[in-house]
Amino acid sequence: MTRRLFGTDGVRGVAGEFLTAELALALGRTATRQSGSERPQALIIRDTRESGEMLEAATAAGVSAAGGDALLGGVLPTPAAPLLIKRYGFDLAIVLSASHNPYRDNGIKFFAGDGYKLSDETEAAIERELDTAAGSAEVGRIRELRGASEDYLRELHTRFAQLDLSGLDVLLDCANGATYQLAPEIFKRLGASVSVIADQPDGRNINADCGSTHMGTLAAHVLSGSHDLGFAFDGDGDRVLAVDRRGEVVDGDELMALATIHLRDSGRLSGNGVAVTVMTNYGFHLAMEREGVEVATTNVGDRYVLEELRARGWKLGGEQSGHIIDMSFNHTGDGIASALLTLEALAGRDLSERDAMNKLPQRLVNVAVRDREALAGSETVRAAVSAAEEELTGRGRVLVRPSGTEPLVRVMVEAPSEPETREICERLVALVEAELG
Repeated sequence: MTRRLFGTDGVRGVAGEFLTAELALALGRTATRQSGSERPQALIIRDTRESGEMLEAATAAGVSAAGGDALLGGVLPTPAAPLLIKRYGFDLAIVLSASHNPYRDNGIKFFAGDGYKLSDETEAAIERELDTAAGSAEVGRIRELRGASEDYLRELHTRFAQLDLSGLDVLLDCANGATYQLAPEIFKRLGASVSVIADQPDGRNINADCGSTHMGTLAAHVLSGSHDLGFAFDGDGDRVLAVDRRGEVVDGDELMALATIHLRDSGRLSGNGVAVTVMTNYGFHLAMEREGVEVATTNVGDRYVLEELRARGWKLGGEQSGHIIDMSFNHTGDGIASALLTLEALAGRDLSERDAMNKLPQRLVNVAVRDREALAGSETVRAAVSAAEEELTGRGRVLVRPSGTEPLVRVMVEAPSEPETREICERLVALVEAELG
């Protein structure tokens, strides 16, 4: 029976329990054979988790057992993978990271030779052949890829060569993860005065009370240090959120709005459109309508945003979480590049004076239910949601949807004022609890 291993972003689980060295070896071997090359060249990079070296050794052994050559790039952000594929012509890249998860988790995700993550069909093929894929009579080599970090920095510097950050006092929270050396370095090369927190990884402190999932840490340091602004990355460096000089968090929606208008004004917004998810704040949609920019909405997940961009031939898309994809530079979210794009969009203005969009108050409540699928059959809930949507027409929105993995129904409301947002949300939550709880 085929095992279902791949989620929305590779194979992920507790290292040493679910994600064992044996599984990593098998995945590395099977993915290498699936690449279709006679002598596959596979890049392997990782974040700073203590399990990374074990999984690196195992996946490299799998690549070699399949007759491929494994090139070890060391600790690098996930977005370095597609850029290095393009630079060196690799057939495959393997990224060992569990992104924003705690250190005990780890993950394996793959990029194909075109720089995109593997298709659903290829992932399914790997799962089918995982336990049957044989080795190769030709054994590949395993060696270090020297200069990989500098290659990634060079790509960033080339893209943002005209960005002068002289006089900017920036604080970076590197989440004790994959950006801890490279993010400060590129900001310094572009002229900024750089301070850094969470840049002392010990294998276990990745994402621990720091990074883009714990923004209070960065906000407090920005205020106490009187910095111009701060950026927080996640563990593998594919997301970024910001804090302005007043200590206010600037999420992915606001960063996307800044980038969209900037790229549109500079003639670089392909198709005059941007792709976002159903979680994107309604204020973003109002701002884009005002600016005459088309918006496509997808399910939650960067892979769905990417699919929409590729289908429409657009270049820019992203999520509220700070996962922003600028396809004119990279084929996946790149936290460092997104931070620099934000500064390029500001063009010397203060982030606290941003005006690209007015963010509506939002409330999101997860309601425990007996059966999340029962939501679809509840006429009472559907009628109440429709009434709330009509009430907020042109002013806000309502989103009530089942969790994809847990017995929960998520109720989200956005309205012009906090009291109205709270009142409508509480009303719907009470109804969902009464009908489905």
